[in-house]
Amino acid sequence: MERNFKLVVEYDGTGYKGWQRQKCVSTVQGTIEAAIAKMTGKSVTLHGSGRTDAGVHARNQVANFLVDTELTSETLRKGLNSLTPEDIVIKDCQTVPKLFHAQFDATSKVYEYVVLNRPTPVAISRQYAWHVRKPLDLRAVEIAIDTLKGRHDFAAFEGVGSPRTHTVRTVMDAAILKQGSTGYLVFMIEADGFLRCMVRNIVGTLVDVGAGKTSPVEFSQILASRDRKRAGATAPPHGLFLTEVKY
Repeated sequence: MERNFKLVVEYDGTGYKGWQRQKCVSTVQGTIEAAIAKMTGKSVTLHGSGRTDAGVHARNQVANFLVDTELTSETLRKGLNSLTPEDIVIKDCQTVPKLFHAQFDATSKVYEYVVLNRPTPVAISRQYAWHVRKPLDLRAVEIAIDTLKGRHDFAAFEGVGSPRTHTVRTVMDAAILKQGSTGYLVFMIEADGFLRCMVRNIVGTLVDVGAGKTSPVEFSQILASRDRKRAGATAPPHGLFLTEVKY
């Protein structure tokens, strides 16, 4: 009997060329699909809630697949974890209604971007945060990031090759969180959808605001301009995490 299985996946994206299956390179989707095929004897398509780029991580990526199998969801979860590398973990596996689709049924997604803002870098966990040496003006960043909330055209923060029909998105929440005196800053954005590299382009521009290269007013003007050339550089991928998908 064909059933629909929903997965919640955590992965370290360091060693992968992103989520989406590609020929001749290692991807998260392709790795999990291969493990499912080995367990069930059937080729499946794993639908993710969204694509993450090369080097980007996920704490709670959601995906689903249809397959004709008598295996229980718990057997699948344990089996997939035994067949996938240690940098991919199936945190949960459940049977869901056949019409459920991880991407199309999602109402919003939450991304977090981690910046280490202090003079010295770290050796351990260096692949999970962008090291920015110059002290950032967090008040200026807070003013700028607040302008993201609401429905806007985010063309100014769109990466090349974004698979979309339009560039308008709604940001439900956006904030910057300081983790005590560690130097770590977390940029959080929740939206109903994201353009390619949108979070990384926003963070790169917000870091310019914190560094005094761009004012909060100019940040708002960049958003309104729809001109990618006016925004800052793209933040590196290793600081970005998909943290939650809401339904």
